[in-house]
Amino acid sequence: MAEAHQAVAFQFTVTPDGVDFRLSREALKHIYLSGINSWKKRLIRIKNGILRGVYPGSPTSWLVVVMATVGSSYCNVDISMGLVCYIQKYLPEGYGPYRTPQTRELVSMAIFSTGVWMLGIFFFRQTLKLLLSYHGWMFEMHGRTSHFTKVWAICVRLLSGRRPMLYSFQTSLPKLPVPKVSATIQRYLESVRPLLNDEEYYRKEKLAKEFQEKTAPRLQKYLILKSWWATNYVSDWWEEYIYLRGRNPLMVNSNYYVMDFLLIKNTHVQAARLGNIVHAMITYRRKLDREQIKPVMALGIVPMCSYQMERMFNTTRIPGKETDVLQHLSESRHVAVYHRGRFFKVWLYEGSGLLRPRDLELQFQRILDDPCPPQPGEEKLAALTAGGRVEWAQARQTFFSSGKNKASLDTIERAAFFVALDEESHSYDPEDEASLSLNGKALLHGNCYNRWFDKSFTLIAFKNGHLGLNTEHSWADAPIIGHLWEFALATDTFHLGYSDTGHCQGQPNLRLAPPQRLQWDIPEKCQAAIESSYQVAKALADDVELYCFQFLPFGKGLIKKCRTSPDAFVQIALQLAYFRDRGKFCLTYEASMTRMFREGRTETVRSCTNESTAFVQAMVERTHKKADLQNLFRKASEKHQNMYRLAMTGHGIDRHLFCLYVVSKYLGVYSPFLAEVLSEPWRLSTSQSAQFQIRMFDPNKYPNHLGPGGGFGPVADDGYGVSYMIAGENTIFFHISSKFSSSETNAQRFGNHIRQALLDIADLYQVPKADS
Repeated sequence: MAEAHQAVAFQFTVTPDGVDFRLSREALKHIYLSGINSWKKRLIRIKNGILRGVYPGSPTSWLVVVMATVGSSYCNVDISMGLVCYIQKYLPEGYGPYRTPQTRELVSMAIFSTGVWMLGIFFFRQTLKLLLSYHGWMFEMHGRTSHFTKVWAICVRLLSGRRPMLYSFQTSLPKLPVPKVSATIQRYLESVRPLLNDEEYYRKEKLAKEFQEKTAPRLQKYLILKSWWATNYVSDWWEEYIYLRGRNPLMVNSNYYVMDFLLIKNTHVQAARLGNIVHAMITYRRKLDREQIKPVMALGIVPMCSYQMERMFNTTRIPGKETDVLQHLSESRHVAVYHRGRFFKVWLYEGSGLLRPRDLELQFQRILDDPCPPQPGEEKLAALTAGGRVEWAQARQTFFSSGKNKASLDTIERAAFFVALDEESHSYDPEDEASLSLNGKALLHGNCYNRWFDKSFTLIAFKNGHLGLNTEHSWADAPIIGHLWEFALATDTFHLGYSDTGHCQGQPNLRLAPPQRLQWDIPEKCQAAIESSYQVAKALADDVELYCFQFLPFGKGLIKKCRTSPDAFVQIALQLAYFRDRGKFCLTYEASMTRMFREGRTETVRSCTNESTAFVQAMVERTHKKADLQNLFRKASEKHQNMYRLAMTGHGIDRHLFCLYVVSKYLGVYSPFLAEVLSEPWRLSTSQSAQFQIRMFDPNKYPNHLGPGGGFGPVADDGYGVSYMIAGENTIFFHISSKFSSSETNAQRFGNHIRQALLDIADLYQVPKADS
């Protein structure tokens, strides 16, 4: 095979005259360039490690301190207060670099200056950490910033430096605080009050008080001890127990999807679109490795933790019988590709250089044109990643631990990411509302065997050039992959572009070795295991009802005129819609981030509050005056915003109770209160998609460059999963999921209730809306 010959640097044969070596200069050249590239990366990492280690200091600032010390010495001013002379006494005398008094003095001043410089860096870092621990600015009214907060913001800007790298602020971020048990219990009881009758509430209150007085103090001590020792007292347990120890299928239950731009089409050529996007993603990875990506800053001042970005590429979730493991590699030079039941390996580099978009297009087109049929058992192989984790772990150990199966599986698991070339076409047609939902279904689960659900993400390319992502959840949360996706789409549209015929710019290198076909030897028992996983996954996929729609009457612009938070507006509308749909309230989950703390991930905002239920009941009764309804809505909105801020600043409810539960399990202590709390179903699970994290283009200038965000499956069998994106000033996208097997839920019905709830709340303020 051609690719096999290209992979060999030299060949030899044994002849009667001896051993005859045949060297391939081209292959040796690529090996040499690859080695050079590898050493360049190591040197860059070493340099970045040094610069990150001394931030906000720099070599220039060190030189300034040295020059100031030397200059003061020449002016007969001893700013060291005798320390330079003290250091000079302990320098070795005699021959060598210290043989003259002038040299000894200069070395002493350099040592003193370095010490002062490092002490200054330590002082600046600790001061910055102290400043970043202040969160009072979040609780101030918009437009009414206090003088204290203004001074605080100036100090943070001064200490943040001018050109921070991606991880420059990591050691300056404060640790996530452990809330007081009494405060968490109080907030918990307040959150469940609207869901319980008096008798149920008093029982719950009794359990909570008993836990607070008897069991909690001991558990809390261990948790505080962990918070002192660990970087973050929540994140490692959250990753392990919520994600990696889960034995249910990842597909639908854990993985989520992200959609492409809807209203623009850069090209209809499938391979060309992939060529640009893959090139953009690997460019992003290079920036990530070199820490050239600017850290995300709240309000342009407060840095967010960036640690989740470390595992974006070259990462795979490896199945285990009891727990999975995240495998992350420092480097990967290829992607794994699936097309019509076949797996391929596509190199991303030629020597030390990244392949140009046109060359990548050529490689993907070669796969599309390849007529070879799948090998026995190959077509549905990826269904193993869509089924139960225990079954996949057993099959992996039995059938993929040696030989060509292991080599091919390693190629997939060690890839930068996974690429799926679909035979279907999907895009958004405003005249066909179902098109958006079908697009979402294809991204969420596909046909259950054309996605590798274990990879950090799968890049999906439909036949018409439309793209999307399916993302594994354990390694990071949605804003992280959103950051990459925004960069890739903007780079594709505004920097790389296409020719008039829809192909990538430039001419392809036809001498490139074709993609390598992965080889498998899948016995009948393994094929039976694959089929079993496929049937489990298909039943799960067929049970998912997904309803996606674009809400056109208004967006963020009108909501701001109501003088409320857009997120609070939507969340209260969801409460009104759910009550109209089910005739009752339910425990509601909204994801909030805690990335203002080191290694922070998420916290839960319990959106169903006493205030929101009071407003909903008043709206349903239809007997209240508009002024009264506006007052109730304002109270519900303010309550929601306050809870969101508490969650972001480390004073949420659920992560604290979760960690107390984990400690109780380690200690063998049973708590009826914690057991009940952790078993309560989230029948309404919601999340807002982040947008415009990277300002690579002006959304006002390009209003059609809208991404609708993405979605996820329902958390409870009789519940809804709702993801929404407030996309600009005039539209909101919703992704609603439920299960057909539940007689109580219907995603489209709930979507219609959401539409009406948004309109009804807007009517309270009599703000004119756009035509749909």
